[in-house]
Amino acid sequence: MSELAFTDAERAAVYRAIGERRDMRHFVKGEVAPELLGRLLGAAHQAPSVGLMQPWRFIRITDVNLRGRIQALVEAERLRTAHALGERSDDFMKLKVEGINDCAEVLVAALMDDREKHIFGRRTLPEMDLASLSCAIQNLWLAARAEGLGMGWVSLFEPQALADLLGMPAGAKPLAILCLGPVEAFYPAPMLALEGWASERPLSDMLFENQWGES
Repeated sequence: MSELAFTDAERAAVYRAIGERRDMRHFVKGEVAPELLGRLLGAAHQAPSVGLMQPWRFIRITDVNLRGRIQALVEAERLRTAHALGERSDDFMKLKVEGINDCAEVLVAALMDDREKHIFGRRTLPEMDLASLSCAIQNLWLAARAEGLGMGWVSLFEPQALADLLGMPAGAKPLAILCLGPVEAFYPAPMLALEGWASERPLSDMLFENQWGES
């Protein structure tokens, strides 16, 4: 055991937050105190980023009418997705895919504009800015779980329509609508697994050695 390791209790808490993090869709009434929201966003802001470009931008949605318009964008995409799913359309429409009108806080996580200026770590992998923002979202998610709050990542929306609605500059791109707030309980397993939409696969299916496909 490295002398730099956390204590047993501290390590257990980290792994518990990872293991019990859920993509939440069901929220209860309540609020997120300003100091707590500040801590959560601070955790997001400590994420690693390629070239230290910190490409994340967060927009807190406090206008009730704007929240409703965002939910309408999601609903429109939900219907388009259902149509695209063909024979699974009916099963999809039974799923609760967002909690925008139920959660305490709505945040939109977006990529900054003028990203093409940053080539450190992105010359051959320009999508690393997206990976960096995803790390920030994951930090926020894990911190929320540790604080006893649920969070859900909603990706059912047309990016340009949401960017226009929020007055984003050219080149900026929304990646996630984040629903955050108190929940009655955390799902014991991913909701899509509980609903029979998909099954989790074991790590062994994703782990290779030396060559692709070799376990």
